[in-house]
Amino acid sequence: MKKTILATLTVMLSFYAYGQEALKSTEEEYYDYLSVEGLAEKPALNYRTLSDSEWKINEENHLWSGNNIGSKFTIHEAAEETENKFLRGIDRSIKLKIYGPEWFNSYNTATPYGQNDGALWQGKGYNTSLTAGARLEAYGLELTFKPKISWMQNREFEYATPAYGVENYKDKANLFGYYGITSIDAPQRFGDKSFYNFDFGDTEIRYTWNCLTAGFGTQSIWLGPAQLNPIMHSNNAPGYPKFDIGLRRTGISMPYFGWNLGEIEARGWWGKLSESDYFDNSNENDSNLITGFSLAYAFPGVLDGLSIGINRTMLSKWNDKNTYSLFDVFVPGLGSSGGTDENDQRFSMTFDYNLKSVGFDIYLEWARNDYYILRYPFHTEGWTFGARKNLSLPFGLKGQLKLEITHLESSRDYELLWPTTFYAHHIITQGYTNKGQWIGAGIGTGGNSQYLGLDVYGSKSKTSFFIQRINPDLDYTWYIDKNKNGKEAEKNIRANIDLGISTTRFIMKDLSITASYVFDYQFNHTNCTKADNDNDSLTNHNVSFAVKYNF
Repeated sequence: MKKTILATLTVMLSFYAYGQEALKSTEEEYYDYLSVEGLAEKPALNYRTLSDSEWKINEENHLWSGNNIGSKFTIHEAAEETENKFLRGIDRSIKLKIYGPEWFNSYNTATPYGQNDGALWQGKGYNTSLTAGARLEAYGLELTFKPKISWMQNREFEYATPAYGVENYKDKANLFGYYGITSIDAPQRFGDKSFYNFDFGDTEIRYTWNCLTAGFGTQSIWLGPAQLNPIMHSNNAPGYPKFDIGLRRTGISMPYFGWNLGEIEARGWWGKLSESDYFDNSNENDSNLITGFSLAYAFPGVLDGLSIGINRTMLSKWNDKNTYSLFDVFVPGLGSSGGTDENDQRFSMTFDYNLKSVGFDIYLEWARNDYYILRYPFHTEGWTFGARKNLSLPFGLKGQLKLEITHLESSRDYELLWPTTFYAHHIITQGYTNKGQWIGAGIGTGGNSQYLGLDVYGSKSKTSFFIQRINPDLDYTWYIDKNKNGKEAEKNIRANIDLGISTTRFIMKDLSITASYVFDYQFNHTNCTKADNDNDSLTNHNVSFAVKYNF
């Protein structure tokens, strides 16, 4: 009996040289850093969730090889190769991965600050979240349970005047709602009290056979190669229940000849978005249907490292069967039934070129939320451009220099048309949000961002420095300036300048701590319309601390 238990424990303690971590976690960003030099294999081309984010490290003695950055334990080894064609398409072993626990804390001294943090909304004051979970894989079945519980102090602060009155929106919504030029469910403050929420986070059930996969759950989606502001989908908002089906990244070859034709990836999904408590009084439009698909292709041979992709999403009213079809999003052509204005849709093309031999990666996402491509290609466009370069630094340190620029301002032809902005629609009144937070780029609608950062890696640490400039929702600024002369208009421009430093340290092989500080200066934070130079401004200090244990 003792020998049996000992043998079982020995097998369980064996683990794979694979990493499967939450989106934008410290561990996943380390794998991504390694991939720029070809030291790790990217698990996805264009569509990524926690379940799809299984990184393979090619270098045994990589920089963090002495740290536990996540292990997948083998409970039961697969038997010898089977002749059954169906069983050959699944992993017949049983594996277990434990996530966390991870405890995050932040404090904002003057105003909300935070991005790509899921269900957590980092308002003024103290914010905290705790997440932990486990993943079991057995015979093609994947079960992931990784919820997140958060508490936000939500202290009072001064912000821009909301655009809508209480007669049309929920009680006190005029105190907390969005300030923009059209209706968007993006509250500037989530009520006037401290609050907590429970979110299922990256919870999911999935079945995979060969590269064909289907699942149901609430895992966040990250679309495209952007590091900070993907336009079509990110983990900035809480996850939403969805079903997806498609092909994971897989190689293709010419039949009979065996020629390498590259790799493909395809995914379609259907989900339910929810309204926050601070929008309208109607209970009939509290949910919207989101349908989407993602296609990607990676080139072989001399173009190895180059991949392209397309993404399309469509929002429809959940209870109005006349305004949507579950499959309209797959209809080719932008002027077809799938392109009618009843369905609020967006489209993007992605380009990513990873030159592994020199440790350099360049990428682009170009998007539209309306269509007049031949007549005016820049109509309603948005884009994110970025580049990364791995560096060798003194004292055995490694680094990565990162640049990312995002532009989401409305095209100039809208000066002659009607007020609009990238993440809004006159029929789907909540806009491109879930539970009050943007599901695309975390900077929100109608603005721009320029980010420059440096990550420095040691054998037991990562330290990041960055500077970022943001113009929040300039579409609104230009709209309120329409009836003003130029001298008055330029004084209404709103801008944020952020300087930050963050450091992660493995104090034990399995235990890491992360601390960060961001100096956040906001010029004209209330979007005031004063006719003099005395614009409002504030300085916010964001301090955060996290502790994580990896099994």
